[in-house]
Amino acid sequence: MTEAIRPPVPPFTRETAIEKVRLAEDAWNSRDPRRVSLGYTVDSRWRNRAEFADGREAIVALLTRKWNTELDYRLIKELWAFGDDRVAVRFAYEYRDDANNWYRCYGNENWEFDQHGLMRTRHASINTLPIAASDRAFLWPLGRRPDSHPDLSDLGF
Repeated sequence: MTEAIRPPVPPFTRETAIEKVRLAEDAWNSRDPRRVSLGYTVDSRWRNRAEFADGREAIVALLTRKWNTELDYRLIKELWAFGDDRVAVRFAYEYRDDANNWYRCYGNENWEFDQHGLMRTRHASINTLPIAASDRAFLWPLGRRPDSHPDLSDLGF
């Protein structure tokens, strides 16, 4: 069985790397673990903070746990660097917990893709900062970030 193709595929140009980053951001902002997992190879390997996930089912489980506790999640990703089959991004996201405490997380991800445009490796380093609700910067309705919303650089993050 052949894997589905998820354009854009390597080798990346600046434009296709930016497109890949935005497509990943859009999927994550859906907060749908199954949808997100389809961007990864069936045997994808993740390091997410101190947690490791091997394969799509482990990714779905990790994201399900994540979004059960990270409520009102909104994410922005931005291209940092790219190579033939690799992309590095920086990101920030905001969420609240069930006690209505708000947080902003900052991080970096290193991605490696197969020839079908599926991510086979993801290394994420993430730091979490408590914020006041009045300090939130990601205020669009849940779902895809509007094209008119400032990106990380525009926000000074």
